Amino acid sequence: MSHTDSMDRMYRKHSQMIYAFLLSRTGEAALAEELTQETFYQAVKSLNSFKGQSSASTWLCGIANNVWLSHLRKQKRSGEIFSSDEDEACFASSSAESPEDKFIRKADNLTLMQALHEIKEPMREVLYLRLMGELSFREIGQIMGQSENWARVTFFRGKKKLIEGVKIDE
Repeated sequence: MSHTDSMDRMYRKHSQMIYAFLLSRTGEAALAEELTQETFYQAVKSLNSFKGQSSASTWLCGIANNVWLSHLRKQKRSGEIFSSDEDEACFASSSAESPEDKFIRKADNLTLMQALHEIKEPMREVLYLRLMGELSFREIGQIMGQSENWARVTFFRGKKKLIEGVKIDE
């Protein structure tokens, strides 16, 4: 199988997850699509360096995160104003929802994104990777250079802060 075939399969399998992750970061569909394409371009350029020590989704999320951070640095240098219109982003729901998950799901996306924006790094990054990227705690730990347990604890502490920051009219 050629590199082109493997990248094509990888794109078909992971592009929606990468797009959702970047959409959650940017809040702009067009920018998320552009950054998704850049992520896969960078992946093609560095495919030979992928040793399979992590899953392809973890590797791609790491690249997407770097593409996003690079975009932010370029934006900051050029003096552009960051967009705060993140209401297009949505949270993934699971089949076994906890009360916290149901509470979060009831909130409108703009309220959630505003509350997420108030959470400090690295907790915010862990929340994004888990909720938008739908990554496992092991994969998040690998991306962040931490343990799976650290990712799990950071996520649950962040989820608690997120719930405290969201007020829903019932």
